[in-house]
Amino acid sequence: MKSDLDINQAAQLKSIDEIVKSLHIKADDLDFYGAYQAKLKASFTNQLKENKASKLILVTAMSPTPAGEGKTTTTIGLADALFSIGKKSTVCIREPSLGPVFGMKGGATGGGYAQVAPMDKINLHFTGDFHAITSANNLLAALIDNHIHHGNELNIDIDQISFRRCLDMNDRALRNIELKLDHHHRNTGFDITVASEVMAIFCLAESLDDLQYRLGEIEVAKRKDTTSIYAKDLKAEGAMTALLKDALQPNVVQTLNGTPAFIHGGPFANIAHGCNSVVATKTALKLADFVVTEAGFGADLGAEKFIDIKCRQSGIKPDIIVLVATIRALKFHGSVSVAELNQENLKALEVGFSNLKRHIENCSHHFGLEVIVAINQFNSDTEKEITWLQTAIDKMGFKSVLCSHWADGAKGAQNLAKVVLDALNKPQTFKFLYEDNLSLKEKITTIALKIYRATEIQFSDRALNKLESLEKNYANLPVCIAKTPYSFSSDPKAHGAPDNHTLMIRELRLARGAGFVVAICGDLMTMPGLPKIPASEKIQLTSKGLLQGLN
Repeated sequence: MKSDLDINQAAQLKSIDEIVKSLHIKADDLDFYGAYQAKLKASFTNQLKENKASKLILVTAMSPTPAGEGKTTTTIGLADALFSIGKKSTVCIREPSLGPVFGMKGGATGGGYAQVAPMDKINLHFTGDFHAITSANNLLAALIDNHIHHGNELNIDIDQISFRRCLDMNDRALRNIELKLDHHHRNTGFDITVASEVMAIFCLAESLDDLQYRLGEIEVAKRKDTTSIYAKDLKAEGAMTALLKDALQPNVVQTLNGTPAFIHGGPFANIAHGCNSVVATKTALKLADFVVTEAGFGADLGAEKFIDIKCRQSGIKPDIIVLVATIRALKFHGSVSVAELNQENLKALEVGFSNLKRHIENCSHHFGLEVIVAINQFNSDTEKEITWLQTAIDKMGFKSVLCSHWADGAKGAQNLAKVVLDALNKPQTFKFLYEDNLSLKEKITTIALKIYRATEIQFSDRALNKLESLEKNYANLPVCIAKTPYSFSSDPKAHGAPDNHTLMIRELRLARGAGFVVAICGDLMTMPGLPKIPASEKIQLTSKGLLQGLN
């Protein structure tokens, strides 16, 4: 089988103005970034009307493993399949971060014949959105220190500055740094850009006015009397919005199948809310009848945050959930090593099924939506394993569909598309996991007990102190739990479906402009590090200028 990059290079891509004709978008409605990438002009998006017939399909997955589940691939494959059978469809996903591109995961444009293209440009600088977000974030950080340097009229308490710089790269050396300035020294650090509040605001704002207001509401520090200081007190929001003005317009590209694709924004789901921008999703829903979108990592993180944060704030509601699983990943959750995953093992499959079973139950019971399981097929899957898995899902009362979109493109997901279309005709009872009027502690507890199946929640002294202060003014906000994506617990090595575990809350952060409170669990870092052998080692340019190793 060809590599992802070979497939991209061989693909006969059409110019982006040809691709978007299926959504009734004209060339004059686009700002071009080369032949195959564009942004929609604000003059176009601002005049779009609601499409009441549109359906939103949310793709999520079981807990991720080194075996790979193919969530993005399935998202793209399903959109391609709908497009190929004559449906006015599009895909709406996040932009890749350079951290995982050069780190452990690699690119994030799908795989095989279910990809968005041009994958090399999308995975690298794309249209510059992440650079703009990083610049806006770091402008605010610079303004804080500059204000102190020039007299500190706002009486900022240097020991209570909460706003951090960011960088779209995995760099553990920047987690904790000491600033030695002329008039003050302080300890701070960097977060990866996709974990920054500016990224969260960018993805939740619905207009430039909303963006500017939210940026101004960022709490950057406190005075010694504990009163808050906001970005608007530094008069930062105008310049920050100017840096983000063009970035806020949705990006459009294409799949290898020729389906229009919106790729915009990119917060991580383990340390942020894990969804593409509200602007892009709402734009897609106005233009297409079927929008396929994804939420990052497993359903315990991405899907929960998509519903309880993104949907709660924007009014968006998914109509169905597609839950991606692989036999290889299920065997991994059944304690099989990566080296042995290609060997038939029904016993391990049965043990690992507990992980998928819990995700199915959570999505169906707690969010009230129909759940379809997409089994992303690998060549190593045996007939006995496939039959066992489909029978187990059927016994739960849910439907599963075997998919081969990686190898067969749109054709390999057409059965999934038909099952999804049938299910969309059924009435749904969409609901949030918790109500707004619960306390922050009750919201954290609800997520921990109902989604993660923990039996106890423990707060560090630091987290308890922060919780007490936040409950006074921000109890109405939703909660974004930052934890390992590899387990229902806060222990990344606890595979399967652990119960009787304790969720450890290490730290709480207020994301006031974004409109949620972050609860950081266990040892999770908001600035990841690179692995021993980073993916960057495989990336190089040939003498002809062709990019290799970006998979």
